[in-house]
Amino acid sequence: MTTTAPAVGPRDLALAHYAARGVLEHVLARHGITFQQQVALRAAITADAPRTPDDLVAQVQDSLKADPADIRATLDELLARHLLVAEGAHLRPTDAGSELMAAVGEETAPISARIWGGIPAADLTAAGRVLALVTERANAELAALI
Repeated sequence: MTTTAPAVGPRDLALAHYAARGVLEHVLARHGITFQQQVALRAAITADAPRTPDDLVAQVQDSLKADPADIRATLDELLARHLLVAEGAHLRPTDAGSELMAAVGEETAPISARIWGGIPAADLTAAGRVLALVTERANAELAALI
């Protein structure tokens, strides 16, 4: 007898997102950084070149759909903590900012391995296609509302 898994719905996706985010936020709290600060700092660290504050705001807003004023406040917090530094019109991560993100990455890597480990590649590929489509559609709906 073969059983089939139930179809995934919006609630399932939301629960998975919040469970994973809860794990990350727990780790981030131990390092004294918020989720939004981490997203903004990661955007600065992974950029090919130093970014302007407007560039970072746009990138974080695209990721989190957060209010631009809140994102600017987050950048100010990162500057005040010396995790970002202003160089002319650009922001770049400081050594302390890069070290913080490296420490968070080292701490979350084994947790991520336990969460994601053992999931068949075909399932991950299918989930990736579904999540990309859901993201595309949700972004289009959000754009229509704005």
